[in-house]
Amino acid sequence: MSNANPKMSSANQSHSNQNLAHQQNGKEQIDSAIASSDTFPGGFQAIATAYGDYTKKSFEDTKSFVEKLSGAKSFDKVIEIQTEFAKRAYETFLTESQKITALYGDLAKQSYKPFGGFAAKMTSTDR
Repeated sequence: MSNANPKMSSANQSHSNQNLAHQQNGKEQIDSAIASSDTFPGGFQAIATAYGDYTKKSFEDTKSFVEKLSGAKSFDKVIEIQTEFAKRAYETFLTESQKITALYGDLAKQSYKPFGGFAAKMTSTDR
């Protein structure tokens, strides 16, 4: 009977250590979620600013296009102005799209960064 108590005490201690480890992991998950949520406002703000800048540039380019177009004296000049505008609009679209895509990528990386250590820790403890 005296042998059962040390085994039971050892089992209880092991179970207690496991509970403590699970509580610590839960705390780390919460801390990671809070850290991740802190990156969202800045990331979204950068994306919104990039969209706003692109919209403003697009509007200004279109306004300039219309002004040039209204001053054209010949059909050839109209075609030249329109071609120049289309080329510039396409190049601007590509440049701004790449910039915004990079911002979305940065936001995703930053939002998952706090969970990287936790995921590595969980995979090493599960084995």
